[in-house]
Amino acid sequence: MIRAMPLLPGLLLPLLLVLAGCDRTDPYLREGVWRPNGANEANLHAMVAVPSDLATATPAGPADGGSAAAALDRLRRDRVRSLPGSAAASNAPTSSGSAAPAAAAPATGAGN
Repeated sequence: MIRAMPLLPGLLLPLLLVLAGCDRTDPYLREGVWRPNGANEANLHAMVAVPSDLATATPAGPADGGSAAAALDRLRRDRVRSLPGSAAASNAPTSSGSAAPAAAAPATGAGN
């Protein structure tokens, strides 16, 4: 034990010198590199409709996991049901009610 004491300062000094150089390799302290400036937090606050939701979440409401699981089961077994018919979902062209004439096509020529 008496002999180990003189070696201790001899080992600590190089270790401290090596660790002192770590501040030069820290990416946040070097010149010319990106520095955290709170941009992510600012963007998140700009996108959130209700800022209090960031502190305390709001419940999602009632959910039916059974029907979601059944839908996935049908998808995996290739027995997907067709969507119910709806007047709003038809692909038939409808009239806008306007009787305005169609615009004429632009003339082509040397100046265009």
